Amino acid sequence: MARPRGTDGSLLPSLPWTLAALAFALAPHYQFQPIWITIAFIACGAWRYTIEKRRGSLPSVWIRAFLALVCFLGVLTTYSTISGVGPGSALLAIMAALKLLETRKRRDQFVLLFIAIFLVMSSLLREQYLWSLPYLMLAILLIMTAWIRMSADATEPARQSFATGGRLILYAAPIAIAMWIFFPRISTPFWAVPIDTSTATSGLSDTMSPGDISSLSLSDAVAFRVKFEGAIPEPRLRYWRGLVLHRFNGRTWSGNEPMIGKRSREQVSIRGEPTRYEVTLEPTHQQWVFALDMPYSWTLSNTFMGPQQQLARVHPIDQRIAYDAVSYSEYSIDTDLSNYMRTWYLRLPEGSNPRTLKFAQEMRRSAESDTEFIVSVLERFTNEEYFYTLKPPPLGSNPVDRFLFDTRRGFCEHYASAFAVMMRAVGIPSRIVLGYQGGELNPLGGYLIVRQADAHAWTEVWLEGAGWRRVDPTAAVAPERVNSGISAAMFGGFGAAWGLATPSLLLHRLTLTWDALNAKWNEWVLGYGPDNQDKFMKWLGMDDPDWRKMMLTLVGIVIALTLLVSVLLMLRYRSPPRDRAAILYGRFVRKTGIEPAIGETPDAFADRAATDSPLPAATVRTITASYLDARYGSLDPAALGRLEEEVSSLR
Repeated sequence: MARPRGTDGSLLPSLPWTLAALAFALAPHYQFQPIWITIAFIACGAWRYTIEKRRGSLPSVWIRAFLALVCFLGVLTTYSTISGVGPGSALLAIMAALKLLETRKRRDQFVLLFIAIFLVMSSLLREQYLWSLPYLMLAILLIMTAWIRMSADATEPARQSFATGGRLILYAAPIAIAMWIFFPRISTPFWAVPIDTSTATSGLSDTMSPGDISSLSLSDAVAFRVKFEGAIPEPRLRYWRGLVLHRFNGRTWSGNEPMIGKRSREQVSIRGEPTRYEVTLEPTHQQWVFALDMPYSWTLSNTFMGPQQQLARVHPIDQRIAYDAVSYSEYSIDTDLSNYMRTWYLRLPEGSNPRTLKFAQEMRRSAESDTEFIVSVLERFTNEEYFYTLKPPPLGSNPVDRFLFDTRRGFCEHYASAFAVMMRAVGIPSRIVLGYQGGELNPLGGYLIVRQADAHAWTEVWLEGAGWRRVDPTAAVAPERVNSGISAAMFGGFGAAWGLATPSLLLHRLTLTWDALNAKWNEWVLGYGPDNQDKFMKWLGMDDPDWRKMMLTLVGIVIALTLLVSVLLMLRYRSPPRDRAAILYGRFVRKTGIEPAIGETPDAFADRAATDSPLPAATVRTITASYLDARYGSLDPAALGRLEEEVSSLR
């Protein structure tokens, strides 16, 4: 027998609530999933509502099967897989949309609301931002309300359903909080578990051509946050070392893949006082680990120092990570450089940038030493008309020649590249370091914010007897870039000349406040791992906490809270107490020896009792009249007194 496809309109009052709950559950996924899934959900929702409103027929099973196959193949084609957070949530979303087209009864709506809960929870697999908690609470409240509206009376207002859903969530909140606090934590925070984010994250590239860093310099996205144990270093010392580039093909600089340098730390000679700090690095999908120049020790696991003293991790950084590090601002690197390595850092492509090579060699002949030559090049950048800008003109072929002698406009990578080429042209080994420079202090949180806008490139040159030395030619052209940083430039007169838009000071302060809240959220909530849990347990008075003690404590607290909530629910929804008139009437009924029928009125019972009970008929009718008067008549205390006397007189 064929299953009926028609609808009767019975779901019309609750269907809009189900659609709203599904749409809200899908909200965090819209930016990650392809647009056709969103369009398909809207189309299926509108189609299903129209069918219910017009009492039409649902699509046949063949049409639904065809749509399911097409959508499955669409997800598979888009992601090339159906596993992972991105493909999985996309498949769940499109199947929820198609499930609407076979929804006939309330139990089908229950299934859709269960899917909505899974969609809400799957959004937490990507990231748990500060707004995730209020979104989670609102989404669950809306789903609970949709659930209640399915069985609510037509006259019940939506406000009452919201209140009921909110009350149920409040009943469950203490148990959820207790489980979050006391459940034994894994060694890695939940937000540090590698997952498929289905989107690219901005970060420094492993190659450098003029123009690469400009897009990052205009981005206010956070690269990492730093919290220092002591005083924060001066802006001129805030060079955050990333990767090192040493190959040059005439236009592009590149380096080696991350590899372990067996003697890289031995080549560093440190002096002065160490700087200790904690870095919270945002995901980059790269292996490079950033630290204050020069890093000497770090706590991040599976992290090594490369041959050019750059830090890298074994696996790409796909999620936010936190690590401690120790750096020294006074150091020397590799005072003895072999002839092979010297040749490596002097290579220049034949025939490229000839004007630069000739000009550098002429300047070197006028200088008495390599150090004096370096100073003269920096003085040229300072004294002549060179300009720092984030919107330089295109360079074409021989970019260093065109930059030095024609355009004379660029930003850090233009100056670092030109300076390194000039050094190699006269036999001074050089290399490019990519990282970040500066950072903005957030006074609310007491930490440093390093943004993508702080991306920077500088040069290291090797000098006989001194080793590798950092030289930042950008500081010769725009010293405020190094001494003040990008953030301060936004509010200074020189920021506009660089191509920076000046934000509202109030908006900037609000941004810092929001960032401070995010940092605390990351530290206290997302970073609530074993160490923080142990500290909290000791603060509560639990000595030597281990997983057994915490599990027993958790079980005891959950049981106690469950009993407390159960008692509150029993008190709230208990039956109202019987009044005195009902108690007296019940005593009279027992005296008759006859059991009242379900739904039988007192008058109908009196008719039966007058003939079948041993009590006199007149007594039965008198007591019944007195009961009706006392229970449903005017509020006359005398009526209740008469009823009590008549019932008490029965033998």
